[in-house]
Amino acid sequence: MIPTRPPFLESARRFLQHHARQLGVIAAAGWVAAIAVSCASTVTRTVVMPPSISGASYVGTESCAQCHEQINKHFGSSAHATLIARGPNAVNVGCESCHGPASVHVESGGAAKTVVNPQRNPESCFECHANLRGQFALVNSHPVMDGRMGCGTCHDPHRGGAHKAGGTQLLAENDNCLQCHPAQRGPHVFEHEALREGCVTCHHPHGSVNQRMLSERGAILCLKCHFQQQSAPGRIAIGTIDHSTFLSRGTCWSAGCHEAVHGSQVSSSLRF
Repeated sequence: MIPTRPPFLESARRFLQHHARQLGVIAAAGWVAAIAVSCASTVTRTVVMPPSISGASYVGTESCAQCHEQINKHFGSSAHATLIARGPNAVNVGCESCHGPASVHVESGGAAKTVVNPQRNPESCFECHANLRGQFALVNSHPVMDGRMGCGTCHDPHRGGAHKAGGTQLLAENDNCLQCHPAQRGPHVFEHEALREGCVTCHHPHGSVNQRMLSERGAILCLKCHFQQQSAPGRIAIGTIDHSTFLSRGTCWSAGCHEAVHGSQVSSSLRF
């Protein structure tokens, strides 16, 4: 006796036979989509569009150096200088990559608003540093997008490292922040060791979802360095002190315990 197919299998066979062509097209489309996704996940190149100036053309870095002698003199030490192409690949690449084509600027004798000023328009910087655009759009950020400060307030694109601290400028890392936040400058009798690591240990300088541009929310920020352990049931020790009743009061610096987070003149536990 020849076994017969169950009714549902026979129905499936007839469906596939009738729609074979359509299914083939769908399968092909699926393969194309899979290939596209694969390419998108493996290719990490970014298309950079230099700024444009209406009616202007590129004149080359040499033309810029004729008037901006001091900037050109030190530019070789900058981090951005390593990005300049050489030979035929250097066409349209150089100062005008950030400031836009400069023919109108040159012909006008250096008239204002004839080239892009990244200090007033961060879009020029975002062409290469695209990830920072999103950070500055977060609820707590430095007022770069409002025009009250620019990228050049903290970064020097023409000399030494792009960060003003270190490099050829020989500044302490925190000096860049303390020029605008002098209240946090010491010396303190009792210092918070985190400041030795730099302000960015606790703060995201471009923007954060947390208040004061903190890298973490609430006590989690402090617990990155100050280890807690449950030494006994109902007891949470941080250092040698039982904090089980303190942690529910709020953040470490707003619960009446460690207000002087940047340093204190009277308390080794940074309480005042």
